[in-house]
Amino acid sequence: MEFTNLNTIEPKKHSLTHRPMFSYVPYHPMWFNLQKSKKTNQYLCTMNYFELFELPVTIQIDKTKLAQKFFELQKKYHPDFFANGTEYEQEQALEISSQLNKALKVLKNEDQTIKYILQLKGLLEDEEKYRLPPAFLMEMMELNEKLSAGSAKQIEALEAALYMEVKPIIENYNDNTITTADLLKLKEYFYKKKYLQRILDRLEG
Repeated sequence: MEFTNLNTIEPKKHSLTHRPMFSYVPYHPMWFNLQKSKKTNQYLCTMNYFELFELPVTIQIDKTKLAQKFFELQKKYHPDFFANGTEYEQEQALEISSQLNKALKVLKNEDQTIKYILQLKGLLEDEEKYRLPPAFLMEMMELNEKLSAGSAKQIEALEAALYMEVKPIIENYNDNTITTADLLKLKEYFYKKKYLQRILDRLEG
Protein backbone atom coordinates (compact mmCIF):
# COMPACT_ATOMS: atom_id res chain seq x y z
CA MET A 1 0.00 0.00 0.00
CA GLU A 2 1.32 3.46 -0.86
CA PHE A 3 0.97 6.48 1.41
CA THR A 4 1.89 9.41 -0.77
CA ASN A 5 -0.92 11.92 -0.34
CA LEU A 6 -1.23 12.92 3.29
CA ASN A 7 -3.84 15.51 2.42
CA THR A 8 -6.32 12.64 2.17
CA ILE A 9 -5.76 11.78 5.83
CA GLU A 10 -8.16 13.73 8.02
CA PRO A 11 -7.26 13.46 11.72
CA LYS A 12 -10.17 13.34 14.12
CA LYS A 13 -10.56 16.42 16.30
CA HIS A 14 -10.34 16.16 20.06
CA SER A 15 -10.71 18.83 22.72
CA LEU A 16 -7.29 18.35 24.32
CA THR A 17 -4.98 21.37 24.41
CA HIS A 18 -2.04 21.42 21.99
CA ARG A 19 1.46 21.44 23.39
CA PRO A 20 4.79 20.87 21.59
CA MET A 21 5.88 18.22 24.10
CA PHE A 22 3.46 15.61 25.39
CA SER A 23 3.15 12.41 27.35
CA TYR A 24 3.04 9.38 25.11
CA VAL A 25 2.58 5.84 26.32
CA PRO A 26 4.86 3.34 24.56
CA TYR A 27 3.05 0.17 23.49
CA HIS A 28 3.44 -2.72 25.86
CA PRO A 29 1.14 -5.73 26.31
CA MET A 30 1.12 -5.19 30.09
CA TRP A 31 0.36 -1.46 29.93
CA PHE A 32 -3.37 -1.79 30.65
CA ASN A 33 -2.68 -4.03 33.62
CA LEU A 34 -0.98 -1.15 35.45
CA GLN A 35 -2.78 -0.01 38.56
CA LYS A 36 -4.54 3.32 38.26
CA SER A 37 -2.45 5.67 40.37
CA LYS A 38 -0.14 8.65 40.17
CA LYS A 39 2.76 6.21 39.92
CA THR A 40 1.54 5.33 36.43
CA ASN A 41 3.16 8.56 35.23
CA GLN A 42 6.55 6.92 35.55
CA TYR A 43 5.61 4.73 32.57
CA LEU A 44 4.99 7.76 30.36
CA CYS A 45 7.70 8.91 28.00
CA THR A 46 8.00 12.54 26.96
CA MET A 47 8.40 12.61 23.20
CA ASN A 48 8.20 15.29 20.56
CA TYR A 49 6.43 14.70 17.25
CA PHE A 50 9.59 13.60 15.44
CA GLU A 51 10.45 11.08 18.13
CA LEU A 52 6.88 9.81 18.10
CA PHE A 53 7.00 9.00 14.39
CA GLU A 54 10.67 7.92 14.55
CA LEU A 55 11.71 10.59 12.06
CA PRO A 56 14.77 12.85 12.03
CA VAL A 57 14.17 16.48 12.96
CA THR A 58 13.86 18.06 9.55
CA ILE A 59 11.58 20.41 7.65
CA GLN A 60 10.98 18.37 4.52
CA ILE A 61 9.39 15.28 6.04
CA ASP A 62 9.35 11.90 4.31
CA LYS A 63 5.56 11.80 3.85
CA THR A 64 5.47 8.07 3.08
CA LYS A 65 7.23 7.14 6.34
CA LEU A 66 5.06 9.62 8.23
CA ALA A 67 1.84 8.07 6.94
CA GLN A 68 3.03 4.52 7.54
CA LYS A 69 3.97 5.28 11.15
CA PHE A 70 0.70 7.13 11.75
CA PHE A 71 -1.41 4.18 10.64
CA GLU A 72 0.78 1.79 12.60
CA LEU A 73 0.27 3.74 15.83
CA GLN A 74 -3.43 4.33 15.19
CA LYS A 75 -3.93 0.58 14.90
CA LYS A 76 -2.60 0.24 18.43
CA TYR A 77 -4.14 3.23 20.14
CA HIS A 78 -7.36 4.25 18.38
CA PRO A 79 -10.07 4.85 21.04
CA ASP A 80 -12.53 2.56 19.24
CA PHE A 81 -10.34 -0.40 20.18
CA PHE A 82 -10.88 0.34 23.88
CA ALA A 83 -14.64 0.81 23.89
CA ASN A 84 -14.97 -2.02 26.42
CA GLY A 85 -12.01 -0.94 28.52
CA THR A 86 -12.03 0.90 31.82
CA GLU A 87 -12.65 4.65 31.96
CA TYR A 88 -8.94 5.18 32.58
CA GLU A 89 -7.93 3.08 29.58
CA GLN A 90 -10.38 4.96 27.36
CA GLU A 91 -9.04 8.32 28.55
CA GLN A 92 -5.46 7.28 27.86
CA ALA A 93 -6.34 5.96 24.40
CA LEU A 94 -8.14 9.22 23.61
CA GLU A 95 -5.13 11.23 24.81
CA ILE A 96 -2.70 9.28 22.64
CA SER A 97 -4.94 9.29 19.58
CA SER A 98 -5.48 13.02 19.92
CA GLN A 99 -1.74 13.69 20.04
CA LEU A 100 -1.16 11.43 17.04
CA ASN A 101 -3.68 13.45 15.05
CA LYS A 102 -2.12 16.74 16.09
CA ALA A 103 1.37 15.50 15.26
CA LEU A 104 0.26 14.35 11.81
CA LYS A 105 -1.43 17.67 11.09
CA VAL A 106 1.77 19.55 11.94
CA LEU A 107 4.32 17.34 10.22
CA LYS A 108 2.45 17.02 6.93
CA ASN A 109 2.51 20.83 6.57
CA GLU A 110 5.90 22.42 5.89
CA ASP A 111 5.03 25.81 7.38
CA GLN A 112 3.64 24.23 10.55
CA THR A 113 6.74 22.03 10.77
CA ILE A 114 8.93 25.14 10.69
CA LYS A 115 6.80 26.67 13.45
CA TYR A 116 7.01 23.49 15.53
CA ILE A 117 10.80 23.24 15.23
CA LEU A 118 11.11 26.88 16.30
CA GLN A 119 8.88 26.09 19.28
CA LEU A 120 11.06 23.13 20.22
CA LYS A 121 14.07 25.44 20.06
CA GLY A 122 12.35 27.95 22.32
CA LEU A 123 12.37 30.62 19.61
CA LEU A 124 8.64 30.97 18.97
CA GLU A 125 5.51 31.16 21.10
CA ASP A 126 1.92 30.61 19.97
CA GLU A 127 0.67 34.09 20.89
CA GLU A 128 3.92 35.89 20.11
CA LYS A 129 3.64 39.44 18.77
CA TYR A 130 6.41 39.18 16.21
CA ARG A 131 7.66 42.45 14.76
CA LEU A 132 8.14 42.28 11.00
CA PRO A 133 10.71 44.57 9.33
CA PRO A 134 9.33 48.07 8.60
CA ALA A 135 10.30 47.82 4.92
CA PHE A 136 8.23 44.65 4.55
CA LEU A 137 5.25 46.23 6.30
CA MET A 138 5.42 49.25 4.00
CA GLU A 139 5.44 46.93 0.99
CA MET A 140 2.39 45.12 2.38
CA MET A 141 0.54 48.42 2.92
CA GLU A 142 1.07 49.30 -0.72
CA LEU A 143 -0.07 45.85 -1.76
CA ASN A 144 -3.23 46.14 0.34
CA GLU A 145 -4.07 49.50 -1.19
CA LYS A 146 -3.88 48.09 -4.71
CA LEU A 147 -5.56 44.73 -4.20
CA SER A 148 -7.30 43.43 -7.31
CA ALA A 149 -8.13 40.15 -9.03
CA GLY A 150 -4.57 40.02 -10.34
CA SER A 151 -2.99 40.46 -6.90
CA ALA A 152 -3.01 36.71 -6.24
CA LYS A 153 -0.22 36.15 -8.77
CA GLN A 154 1.76 39.00 -7.23
CA ILE A 155 1.41 37.44 -3.78
CA GLU A 156 2.49 34.04 -5.10
CA ALA A 157 5.55 35.69 -6.64
CA LEU A 158 6.38 37.34 -3.31
CA GLU A 159 6.04 34.01 -1.52
CA ALA A 160 8.35 32.38 -4.05
CA ALA A 161 10.92 35.14 -3.55
CA LEU A 162 10.72 34.70 0.23
CA TYR A 163 11.24 30.96 -0.13
CA MET A 164 14.37 31.43 -2.24
CA GLU A 165 15.94 33.38 0.63
CA VAL A 166 15.67 30.39 2.98
CA LYS A 167 15.67 27.53 0.46
CA PRO A 168 19.16 26.28 1.41
CA ILE A 169 18.20 26.23 5.09
CA ILE A 170 14.94 24.37 4.48
CA GLU A 171 16.24 21.83 1.99
CA ASN A 172 19.49 21.13 3.86
CA TYR A 173 18.21 21.39 7.41
CA ASN A 174 20.41 19.59 9.92
CA ASP A 175 19.25 19.77 13.52
CA ASN A 176 22.76 19.09 14.79
CA THR A 177 24.45 21.94 12.92
CA ILE A 178 21.70 24.53 12.46
CA THR A 179 22.66 27.94 13.84
CA THR A 180 20.51 30.36 15.79
CA ALA A 181 20.99 32.89 13.00
CA ASP A 182 19.50 30.51 10.44
CA LEU A 183 16.64 29.60 12.77
CA LEU A 184 15.81 33.28 13.13
CA LYS A 185 15.78 33.60 9.33
CA LEU A 186 13.24 30.78 9.26
CA LYS A 187 11.20 32.58 11.89
CA GLU A 188 11.09 35.78 9.83
CA TYR A 189 10.19 33.74 6.74
CA PHE A 190 7.36 32.03 8.64
CA TYR A 191 5.79 35.31 9.78
CA LYS A 192 6.22 37.03 6.44
CA LYS A 193 4.54 34.15 4.64
CA LYS A 194 1.79 34.07 7.26
CA TYR A 195 1.15 37.77 6.61
CA LEU A 196 0.96 37.20 2.87
CA GLN A 197 -1.40 34.26 3.37
CA ARG A 198 -3.78 36.46 5.35
CA ILE A 199 -3.90 38.93 2.47
CA LEU A 200 -4.48 36.10 0.02
CA ASP A 201 -7.26 34.63 2.16
CA ARG A 202 -8.98 38.01 2.32
CA LEU A 203 -8.63 38.40 -1.42
CA GLU A 204 -10.13 34.97 -2.13
CA GLY A 205 -12.81 35.31 0.55
